[in-house]
Amino acid sequence: MVRRLLVSASLLVLAACATAPAAVTTPVATPPEPAAPKSTAFSLSTGSARTPEQLAMRFDKADLSFRIHPAAKTIDGVAVLDFTATAPLDALVVELDTVLPISQIVVDGRLLRPDQWSNPQGRLTIPLAQTLPTGRSTSVRIAYSGAPHRAVRAPWDGGFVWATTPDGKPWVATAVQGEGCDLFWPCIDHPQGEPARVDLHVTVPSDLSAPSNGRFLGKIDHGDGWTTWNWTTRDPDTYAITLAVGPYVELSDSYVSRFGDRFPLHFWHLASDDPIKARDLFAQFAPMLDFYEATVGPFPFRDEKMGVVETPHLGMEHQTINAYGNGYALDGKGYDWLLQHELAHEWFGNQLTNADWDDMWLHEGFGSYMQPLYARWLHGDRAMEAELQAMRLRLANRFPLVSGQSHTSAEVYEGDVGPGQDIYGKGALIAHTLRLLIGDEAFWTAVRTSVYGRPDPRPGNFQPRYGTTPEFIANAERASGRDLGWFFDAYLYNAALPELRMVRDGDRVELSWVTPSGRPFPMPVEVEVDGRVQTLTMSDGRGELTAAPGAHILLDPRNRVLRRLPHIEQFQDWQKAEAERRRAAQAAARTASN
Repeated sequence: MVRRLLVSASLLVLAACATAPAAVTTPVATPPEPAAPKSTAFSLSTGSARTPEQLAMRFDKADLSFRIHPAAKTIDGVAVLDFTATAPLDALVVELDTVLPISQIVVDGRLLRPDQWSNPQGRLTIPLAQTLPTGRSTSVRIAYSGAPHRAVRAPWDGGFVWATTPDGKPWVATAVQGEGCDLFWPCIDHPQGEPARVDLHVTVPSDLSAPSNGRFLGKIDHGDGWTTWNWTTRDPDTYAITLAVGPYVELSDSYVSRFGDRFPLHFWHLASDDPIKARDLFAQFAPMLDFYEATVGPFPFRDEKMGVVETPHLGMEHQTINAYGNGYALDGKGYDWLLQHELAHEWFGNQLTNADWDDMWLHEGFGSYMQPLYARWLHGDRAMEAELQAMRLRLANRFPLVSGQSHTSAEVYEGDVGPGQDIYGKGALIAHTLRLLIGDEAFWTAVRTSVYGRPDPRPGNFQPRYGTTPEFIANAERASGRDLGWFFDAYLYNAALPELRMVRDGDRVELSWVTPSGRPFPMPVEVEVDGRVQTLTMSDGRGELTAAPGAHILLDPRNRVLRRLPHIEQFQDWQKAEAERRRAAQAAARTASN
């Protein structure tokens, strides 16, 4: 409201200056516009340790109502949150960004005064009138509004995205994986803060659509230029709740599953898109689902939908309504990699949710491994190996994938303090090496047990669950019947890769594994000698063979083992030097032009 008044005052001043004689006009100072409030560092991070109160309550349901104002770039929100005490509870604690002022809080029908709650740094604490006994439930209604944090570069630096379509219509999206759900609704901003159910009521201008998570419950045209879209979803990952608003065209169909049932497919794309490109992308839904159901197991949310919505940012794994912003780009792979990757997260992220951000490689590593596996499913080994090699060239190996300690998202995704992009490619290559080591049967048994909580998933016999790295290790050891501590110690808990060294002395060839921790690494390795391949067991990390002094020896000819390769490090060093040289040349050119 203040902003609108200031703009109107400025327009009046400009009109007066335009009509008054130049000789009598005097400059009129426009009052400076108040600085917009900024989100706190706490609100812009996600995964901070939960409070004792949050550990003592079960999040039963969130009923979320939003009114989206595209022109003003603001929202009005009302959240009704239901909790049950799992231990005696004296206060309700949730997170909500302080840039969204709270106008009202009601607990179990009792209106609170502003001095009866506090929201320092975005951690909202609401003391209860009396201790809530174990097993008793409570409900809080929180009304708020304002201009939510805007994304700087979604989805990597996320928040609200306020954009326009090519034909000038409003186009709005949220992407908050790295910052958390509290940027636009009051939640427990932690991976283990999932509510059992979320109902969404999204009110938007009537010429726009608002697809969202879960099942569609219908829309209400209020006859005043506004329409409310109603949705319901179960067990959503906290950052997977999303808003998407735009002039969409909906494509729909049903998928006939290899498990003998059907479930709905939906794609909301911009009305301005080429309809042929949109239909071609939609046609990829079914074969991708068949791959996942054949390889991993049943689509987890078949009682709701597989949904995709086009967004003004690249993409994000929003449960049952994945964001797609790849622009129908072709890259020679024969499938849309972004669509396929975000779909992977319905299994690795939304069905199996990381218990802590330190376990995020379970989302991104396995999610990324699905792309080369799908390439092979479609086009054979060469396509798979090409994608794996592209991943290998990008590994940084600066920090371990897993630290064994609780982390926020930034401590994992920021490459200067944590593994960063390695959770994608390195995680995928570790999964590939593990699969080739223990075999397909044991590997997929371990994966399914981790994803579904059981090795024999069928539609209806599993629920979304949390997973950890130690649990996955235990599942892999159980499925393979092997002690794999050496494997995961080397690959997950150390930054540098194992190195395979070779020494030749006459016709004697000695191989040895060297790891950063110095622990034994009994990784079998194939060796090709003049075209003939043999496998060394390397049971104590060492192996020996004989070969004529002039024989050509090729280690690991099929690239089965993730290991240190000096020629890749040389390539990466050259890339960095070239990038620095280009930056220096550009800086010199700018200086010369000035």
